[in-house]
Amino acid sequence: MSETIVSQTNNSTITLEAIKETIKTKSVELLHLQFVDIEGILKHVTVTAAQLEDVVEGKMMFDGSSIKGFSPINKSDLYLIPDLSTFAVLPWSVEEGYAEARFLCSAANPDGSLFEGDTRNVLKKTVERAANKGYTISVGPELEFFLFKADENGNPTFELGDNGGYFEPSPKDYGERVRLEIYKALKAMGLTIEASHHEVAEGQHEINFKYADALGAADLATTYKWVVKTIANQFGLHATFMPKPVFGINGSGMHVNMSFFKDGENLFFDENGKHQLSEQAYQFIAGVIDNVKSFVAVTNPLVNSYKRLVPGYEAPCYIAWSPSNRSALIRIPAKRGMATRVELRCPDPSANPYLAFAVIASAGLDGIEKKLTAPASIDEDIFHMSEEERFGLGIENLPGSLEAAVAELENAEIGIKTLGKHVYGEYVALKKAEWDSYRTAVHTWELVNYQSKF
Repeated sequence: MSETIVSQTNNSTITLEAIKETIKTKSVELLHLQFVDIEGILKHVTVTAAQLEDVVEGKMMFDGSSIKGFSPINKSDLYLIPDLSTFAVLPWSVEEGYAEARFLCSAANPDGSLFEGDTRNVLKKTVERAANKGYTISVGPELEFFLFKADENGNPTFELGDNGGYFEPSPKDYGERVRLEIYKALKAMGLTIEASHHEVAEGQHEINFKYADALGAADLATTYKWVVKTIANQFGLHATFMPKPVFGINGSGMHVNMSFFKDGENLFFDENGKHQLSEQAYQFIAGVIDNVKSFVAVTNPLVNSYKRLVPGYEAPCYIAWSPSNRSALIRIPAKRGMATRVELRCPDPSANPYLAFAVIASAGLDGIEKKLTAPASIDEDIFHMSEEERFGLGIENLPGSLEAAVAELENAEIGIKTLGKHVYGEYVALKKAEWDSYRTAVHTWELVNYQSKF
């Protein structure tokens, strides 16, 4: 086996030799081979570090029929292909003479081909589609989360972890201590942290990490969610990326900042263009606007997602764009030059990041390939417009429920084209079952309002 294997993913230059040296010096005993199911939920198979060579050669098999959205039972054997650039020692596992580490992996078929049901592989195909045009995709996601107190058994309660407000420091922000430990863990695992603060709602927080290529950013988002939950648990808290866990206060978003690069230059920047945006930037915006109704079932995948996408809580539910207006679905952050990017504000952190980034990039590519024209920007506060004013400006709404969003996904081409036949079919079936389960359940609201009245 070559000692000079280099991972090309995430622009990393980590070598197998360097990994072996870390395993030796850190006394790594166990390797967790991680991957995600169709919903983006992290899974792993654990092996001993002595099996590193078999791991790197893709010889570790697992039962794909046990994973949501993966293989039928008659085609259950799949293999895990580790991405060397994602190797990291788990900082909370380190003790004298012992440690654990992880790789993020893609799933492969027994013949060595990439398994089409693995959502990491779905994103790879969109990255390849962009690469065929000479583009690389840069993504910077911003994931918000809530901290709730846990009970003596570690189960989440309905009591928020603090009563702090936007940018508020301790002592009101009890989460400040938790965020510091999350920061330390993320940094130790190779993430570059740029900012950390208390969010608008009580118990709500955000930690921002540096952008990366599309696949790398999805890997980072997956790692981030896992680390946040793990460290919160150590403080007797439960971290949730549920989009709207508390009625009456802001929900949690995952704003996705995206830009395309070509030959090392930002394709979206034009010093002489209107708002210093290029023709391709406007085409990208047009593609996203044209497709957003069709892919929102992927970027906002839960019944609960649509309880965040309502007026009054800073969540963008109106389809429009602006160079600065935060009430619009799409805005262009102020930085220009290499930092020029398009920010889509509707996604939430319950989304599978591999699928979310794939559909957003695919929509933007459609806009560029078809040379679509972006509508006029909306610079007024859309939240405070009347319905008649929005109608007059041609501003449409996002779907109002998961049921409506899935119907839009089924009636459009972008879903099956981007996700592939396997993931598309499994995803639509999963979301229809989720909506049906919600639709037929009897909820507390119904009992409170109807039980004594009728």
